[in-house]
Amino acid sequence: MASKKERKEKRKRKIVLASGTFDLLHLEHVKYLEEAKKTGGRNAELIVIVARDSTVEKRRGTKPIIPENQRRALVDSLKVVDEAILGYEEFDIEKVIEKIKPDVIALGYDRGDIEQTVRNYVKEKRLKIKIVKIGKFGEDELNSSSKIKQRIIEHFRR
Repeated sequence: MASKKERKEKRKRKIVLASGTFDLLHLEHVKYLEEAKKTGGRNAELIVIVARDSTVEKRRGTKPIIPENQRRALVDSLKVVDEAILGYEEFDIEKVIEKIKPDVIALGYDRGDIEQTVRNYVKEKRLKIKIVKIGKFGEDELNSSSKIKQRIIEHFRR
């Protein structure tokens, strides 16, 4: 049986919600998730929503290279991640917030597309959810899935 102290710490554990496509998992993804978890403080729990193939196709016009179940499993295998789950077929931030009940929502530097939607929903519902934007981690030449894809194309043109 857990001690009183352990039960109290578990109750205080903040839930941090992060999300993304995570196609061609790379170091920028890992750094984003590490920083996201830190926003919840000591003993935070990081739950990551991995975008469905259909959602990515609707938003970007192309399907990811790696299928959704494999992307979810890869993210879930990262030491920093407590749980990775697939998003809803129809993107719905309200459903996600209601299901996860996060204390913190960590948005990547490139998530301007949903930032205002999240902020509006949290304000409208008067939720006590902290919204943080995680910055970019430098200008490494392979810090995005798009750059990795381009490098592969260039490599095979030689």
